[in-house]
Amino acid sequence: MAGEARDASAGRHERRPRDVPWWQRAVFYQVYPRSFADGDGDGVGDLAGLRARLDDLVWLGVDALWLSPFYRSPMVDFGYDVSDYCDVDPLFGTLADFDALVADAHERNLRVVIDWVPNHTSDRHPWFVDAASGRGSAHRDWYVWRDPAPDGRPPNNWVAAFDLTAPAWTFHEPTGQWYLHLFEPAQPDLNWDEPAVEAAMHDVLRFWLDRGVDGFRADVVHAIGKDPDLPDDLPEVAGIPHCALNDVPVTHERLRRIRGLLDGYPGDRMMVGEVYLLSTEAVAAYYGTGDEVHLAFNFPPLFAPWRADRWRTCIDDTLAAFGPRDAWPTWVLSNHDNPRHRTRYDRAAARAGEGASVAARRSEARARAAAVLLLTLRGTPFVYQGEELGLADAEIPEGRAVDPGGRDGCRAPLPWDDGVGHGWSGAEPWLPFPPEAGLRNRAAQAADPGSVLHLYRRLLHLRRRTPALVDGTFELLEAPAGVLAYRRSAGASTRTVLVNFTGDPQVVPPALASGTVDLASDDADGSGIFGGRLAPDQAVVLRP
Repeated sequence: MAGEARDASAGRHERRPRDVPWWQRAVFYQVYPRSFADGDGDGVGDLAGLRARLDDLVWLGVDALWLSPFYRSPMVDFGYDVSDYCDVDPLFGTLADFDALVADAHERNLRVVIDWVPNHTSDRHPWFVDAASGRGSAHRDWYVWRDPAPDGRPPNNWVAAFDLTAPAWTFHEPTGQWYLHLFEPAQPDLNWDEPAVEAAMHDVLRFWLDRGVDGFRADVVHAIGKDPDLPDDLPEVAGIPHCALNDVPVTHERLRRIRGLLDGYPGDRMMVGEVYLLSTEAVAAYYGTGDEVHLAFNFPPLFAPWRADRWRTCIDDTLAAFGPRDAWPTWVLSNHDNPRHRTRYDRAAARAGEGASVAARRSEARARAAAVLLLTLRGTPFVYQGEELGLADAEIPEGRAVDPGGRDGCRAPLPWDDGVGHGWSGAEPWLPFPPEAGLRNRAAQAADPGSVLHLYRRLLHLRRRTPALVDGTFELLEAPAGVLAYRRSAGASTRTVLVNFTGDPQVVPPALASGTVDLASDDADGSGIFGGRLAPDQAVVLRP
């Protein structure tokens, strides 16, 4: 892992020389298969559709794909309720389709990382079906069962995700016990205290590693260890879903064994952990001493408002927490579980009373500036499909909502062209398209050099050819209120990034204004000397 020393007074983060692994240099692109591209015309995206669009991703300039679940599943939680970890759901294709996808991706120098769901299965997984058949069944101890409390209530006060009024327990009348589920009742938690569970899940990893995957995104991986006493959550946090609170030492032992398994394979296989905890310091602990996860998602940036002061604090806190552990950070603006960042920023502006005409202008500008921010910070960026088109969340009419967590808007199908079906021929797509699909589609934006799509492409190619932006040092700089400024350096390669988070022009001091514009978020001053004046919601990358 990276070595880093931090000078708190200067806001400077240094990197010690070492070989840089591919996942530290890469830009990941998250594919939500149901909504990416439809290869068979049934209205649901699939592996064949993704395989046919790989060249589009190569053109864009990303390095690795993260695929959300495509396993056999009843789809209560759209693939995060797995009924067979070692097969492809027919909705998405076959194992042969998966093998062909990996082969084609590797031919194009694209790495492939897949979701792994170690905390829970579907209640229709054969393991749970057997576990529920009786207290003496072979798989009974593969899940977390407890007798009722003396008053018949659940064993503790843990709350499930999605419905904060619901306990994280369901009573199973045939066997007279409650079973634990940190999410939906159809997603019973596995009991990793049972050695056979850990062995079985290691076999799942081996199955996909043997098929050539480059790594895993481990879903709520911090939850695979639980306090065996299952104590109540403290009063001050009672009511928060327990998945955001679960943090016990035994998890780290299990992660070290998983890391050992991955390290035993050639090709620098990796794991990025979804460690959904409320503390950045707690998340950093899951890197261990370079012997647990390779990367961990850090979620405060995902929820940070479009404000320079909040982002400055968020960045500095992240690097300060990760640095002492030689941990390499990740940066995410959007994903399949949260409103797209364009939608979040627009909603915040509306709450602040921003007028419609100003809101429309700033929405596009903010989305562009956010792209520059994401792809120039120190760490590994993850781009969620559709960010490169500047998409906002779809409006889901009554009767079309399908997700138990209300996340349909950010999962809407990608529009590929301006035709009637936007590149989805055959059945109507499973969800409505995002707003402005006639303009914010891949074909239209590819034909427009000034589009958000081309901005992302220029950013990705700039990042790839600029050592300072890949693994250079990071230094926060003093800047006027409303402006975020930082410098990246690696040897002779140096870049200064300025981001105006306000809707007004900003003049920066001469110390920040010197340099030539490498790239501007609004395509203004694409070359030449920077004049020291930032347009509203503009970001620029400067070279000496």
